[in-house]
Amino acid sequence: MQANEVRVIERRRGVPVVVFVICLVLALVLGAVAGFVGSAVAGAGPVKSTGKKVDQNKLDSLHAQIEKYYKGDIVEEDLVEGAYHGYVSGLNDPYSAYMTKEEVQSDEESYESDYSGVGITFEQNEQGGYEVVSVSKGSPAEKAGIVPGDFLLSVDGKTYSSSDVMAAHIRGDKGTKVTVEVMHDGKSEDVTMVRDTIHHETVEYRMLDDQTGYIQISGFIEGTADDFDKALAAIEGKGAKNLVLDLRNNGGGLVDECAKVADDFLDAGVITYVQDKNGKEETYDARDGKTGLKTVVLVNGYSASASEILTGALQDNDFPVVGEKTFGKGVIQVTFPQKDGSGLKLTIMEYLTPDRHPVHKKGVTPNTEIEDDEDTDADEQLDKAKELVEK
Repeated sequence: MQANEVRVIERRRGVPVVVFVICLVLALVLGAVAGFVGSAVAGAGPVKSTGKKVDQNKLDSLHAQIEKYYKGDIVEEDLVEGAYHGYVSGLNDPYSAYMTKEEVQSDEESYESDYSGVGITFEQNEQGGYEVVSVSKGSPAEKAGIVPGDFLLSVDGKTYSSSDVMAAHIRGDKGTKVTVEVMHDGKSEDVTMVRDTIHHETVEYRMLDDQTGYIQISGFIEGTADDFDKALAAIEGKGAKNLVLDLRNNGGGLVDECAKVADDFLDAGVITYVQDKNGKEETYDARDGKTGLKTVVLVNGYSASASEILTGALQDNDFPVVGEKTFGKGVIQVTFPQKDGSGLKLTIMEYLTPDRHPVHKKGVTPNTEIEDDEDTDADEQLDKAKELVEK
């Protein structure tokens, strides 16, 4: 599975006009990026070089043929930006991407509680498909019938090799239209929606009975941890002795916000280990002090990224986990800002649970596995979590 329409990723916080200039800029930028990828800060193992370099003559030839034969408008800036996008896509990492200035701004906005879009959260799976993880209540996407498990194929007729870039093009100004090709129940259809202001409340809570509270976290954005603290205090104030923590359909988000929530459940110790390409480790740590509520964690196959960090941390500290195996996105991205406002988002770290269990492409397996029966009105997973926490 980022973070992001949405919240697909975790994060830790002049146009050429002639052929010669275009090719020179392309050669320079590709060379610079190649050098950067080889440096120690990038993310996923040593650089494997075949000795192949940027071929200036080939660039000249490509541009000349485009200019001479292409039947359509040629926008030089788009050719250059396309080269940047294409170069980074050569990493074959669904979570790394080059982003234009506008795409960077859109990505930043997705971590705020209010943004303009259609209310979709999706992740890129192992097969490269963009799978819907959750849909905001009352959003244009929900009204259009888009549901978790659907796949996004294109936006306004264009396909994208990066989930972040695709998400940026789904978002846009309130009142404008966007057409998304959606795969639903094995059939593709174009769904046109009018973008609206999406107010994303990531924390909801209620009492299930006199003894058991329920808190759902649908994502980790700015302010999620504060909202969780308020919800926790509210159910404790109502006399709760138990808690069901629902992380189903939580596509992840900001690692820092996730770590703050984990700290509410753990004494001093490691929340997660993060390892860079050279094996250097850092940790996110909890401080002393935690809630006394007996807690069960509820997850499903759409619990991804930061929600898996939280789930793994609690499971390794003997909190029961109920539901289905999680998504399996165990890597962290950082966006490197460029001088022109564009950005390079790279996978730079993999995280491990406190007991050093890897999550990437493996997920977290619940202690009690149970599926929700779609043919019934009951929530079998929630019922099982409530049963276990009240034992």
